[in-house]
Amino acid sequence: MIAAILTFVFMWCLFYGRVPQPFLFIICAVPGIFFALNRGHNHYQFLSNDVLAQISRLKNVNPALKFWTLLALMFICVASRNFYTGLFLTAAMFVIIIIVSGVNARHYAQAMALPVSFLMIGGLALLFEFSSGPTGILNIGAFGYWLTVGERSQSQTALVVSRAFGAVSCLCALSMTTPMPDIIGVLRRARCPDFFIDLMYLIYRYIFILISLHHEMRVAAASRLGFRDYRASLRTIGKIYANLLARSYQFAGRNFDAMESRCYDAGIRFFERPKRIAFSHLCVSMLFLGATLFLCRLPL
Repeated sequence: MIAAILTFVFMWCLFYGRVPQPFLFIICAVPGIFFALNRGHNHYQFLSNDVLAQISRLKNVNPALKFWTLLALMFICVASRNFYTGLFLTAAMFVIIIIVSGVNARHYAQAMALPVSFLMIGGLALLFEFSSGPTGILNIGAFGYWLTVGERSQSQTALVVSRAFGAVSCLCALSMTTPMPDIIGVLRRARCPDFFIDLMYLIYRYIFILISLHHEMRVAAASRLGFRDYRASLRTIGKIYANLLARSYQFAGRNFDAMESRCYDAGIRFFERPKRIAFSHLCVSMLFLGATLFLCRLPL
């Protein structure tokens, strides 16, 4: 719900004065309604990206092709000089994840809620400027000063946020269509150091372990009326995070002992099945790169 509200407010401020009011409301309401209708529930909230990648229709596509294509698209988007590239990649990755890959829209909205909220807060900070008078398109008075939104700040914010959205969409598409062992295999073939790959994998796995553990603690506390009022909620949250810190150290020690007992020698290995690069997949990859490069060179 927070992502929906922030998205509506940001879109309203971004297009205010450029779009007629009825169309402005529709433009702002569509993404907000999408996040509001697909807000997280217990059944979906803790479904990891590994599970989504394993059930994806694109999991059998060559991981190296997906990895390097999406990485190139991300860098092109960040280096673009207009917002068309970011909008194109955001829409294209949405279609790929939801329609082509078969990921549920609620899973996608849940995965994107946090980065979208962060980008919306940053976008609002870029939009508003302090002024001594109402000099912008949108003006809000506060304590003798004015928060204004001008045409220049709208253009700059649209460029920055579109770049960020395009890059985040590419990373989300990679994580939701490529299992973690395949990504590690691509990095290993690219001669990345073993300690870097091991650290990346362990941190990635511990994120979901701690999320699951935190969820179990919250359910247990709620069943004991730990959130019955404000004071009890504060006390319960403090105990949960203190216990979570202790349990995380305990899990880390047990897992390291288990790894050493299995002759861990600074190199986590996965069984990899070779996946050939289909000609159709290569053509689609080249098409995306060509279209993105073309949009990147268009004037603002």
